[in-house]
Amino acid sequence: MGYTRMSAAEAAAMIKNDETIALSGFTPNGVPKAVFRELSKHAEQEHAAGRPFQIGIITGASTGQSVEGDMAAAKAIKFRAPFSTNKDFRDCTNAGEIDFEDMHLGHVAERLRRGFYGEIDWAIIEVSGLEEGTSTCKAFLTSAGGIVPTIVRLAKHVIIEHNSFHHPTSHLLHDVYEIAECPRRLPIPILQVGDRIGREYVEIDAKKIVGVVECCIPEEARAFTPLDPVTEQMGHNVADFLVNDLKRGIIPPEFLPLQSGVGVTSNAVLEALGQNPAVPVFSVYAEVVQDSVVKYMREGRIKAASCSSLTVTNDTLKGIYADMDYFKARITIRQSEISNAPEVIRRLGVIAMNTALECDIYGNENSSHICGSRLMNGVGGSCDYERNGFISIFTTQSTAKNGAISSIVPMCSHVDSTEHDVDVIVTEQGVADLRGKGPLRRAQEIIENCAHPDYRPLLRDYLKIAGKGHEPQHMRSALAFHDAYLTKGDMRLTEF
Repeated sequence: MGYTRMSAAEAAAMIKNDETIALSGFTPNGVPKAVFRELSKHAEQEHAAGRPFQIGIITGASTGQSVEGDMAAAKAIKFRAPFSTNKDFRDCTNAGEIDFEDMHLGHVAERLRRGFYGEIDWAIIEVSGLEEGTSTCKAFLTSAGGIVPTIVRLAKHVIIEHNSFHHPTSHLLHDVYEIAECPRRLPIPILQVGDRIGREYVEIDAKKIVGVVECCIPEEARAFTPLDPVTEQMGHNVADFLVNDLKRGIIPPEFLPLQSGVGVTSNAVLEALGQNPAVPVFSVYAEVVQDSVVKYMREGRIKAASCSSLTVTNDTLKGIYADMDYFKARITIRQSEISNAPEVIRRLGVIAMNTALECDIYGNENSSHICGSRLMNGVGGSCDYERNGFISIFTTQSTAKNGAISSIVPMCSHVDSTEHDVDVIVTEQGVADLRGKGPLRRAQEIIENCAHPDYRPLLRDYLKIAGKGHEPQHMRSALAFHDAYLTKGDMRLTEF
């Protein structure tokens, strides 16, 4: 049989107001783009005609401009989960126009299966190929795993974007596996980073597929800002810390798998580790593989990588496709509930490394909200790893806005990872090892090793006025840094 071929505009016109749509992809990669480029136009036309049009969007992680950016600008998003990095979306959310659930990425598929989000009307997925059948279709995914097996099983209808930008052999990188329902769930049988436990394709009920949209659209990927002296120093600080733990025998001699979040700082850390001759050849077990991982994999410094997305530039992605015989034995793309599974992260002993907006003097961390109120990006999958990592590391520059903001504060204005889950804080100033230390020793470690020199006297003064207790806080002064920034434009003008 042949599935109905339709244009992206025809597919978009089938989606109705107040419906919920779930998408493939994880970060901008692997996300369907053609239908949503038409859907935002459709929403604007409906609004111009005086008709309501807003939908719910659930994805594996962040997406790209075609999905959350253009749809937010068109005032067409009613609800969104679980993560975003898009400025247009962020502006609309902070204006109170979008109901956004900031959620741990490893939890999304489970929450869908349990009905937390209600019925899923549509699943739209991007594929590099299809194998049609009378009862089921085998769909071959592109550059990300995300939550696809769950959404195509739960959705009432499925639209497939066949994107010929991706090489037909992309499925050779995939390991498609959906965990069983509780309470009869078996262990996830991953014992090494590169273990394959599933299939190379997603199986879809053929009756659900309403159409196939043909397109050729590159990923809406972005190249990260080049490293600067500050981010390079942070990377070297992390690498030196891990080498020291290796020499002390805390990390076993064969080393442990590494997880690193998305962004320039994460790239800096991986660059430093790849260049450090004292670091053995290592593996990566993470949500994403970035360009630096591919670079060091080619050089033999990284032996295997497991992820939910190839969050790489289009040139790097094409290079992987061109060398598929090399990379299919070294890269495994999984579903996000597997890449972020606490069980597997603990079993493998993953060293977690993520980026914070701010950390307080006791080790609590904020990676999602500015001054407590304004969404930046969301928590993403960092807590999936930090809560369960063998060593949990957060990196942040000691200051921002030309020194007007200190990233080390008396009390975080919002908490994503608590002091109980943070082992190490790293800035360009140095490293605070919080393991085996109570609150006051942690505070001293963070102030003296991680805070910028401009802020150390203020932080020491705060400790003096905080009084006594297991974890002293002076309630009227705890957020004085933030108040000074909001009222005076500079945290250095704080008065206790």
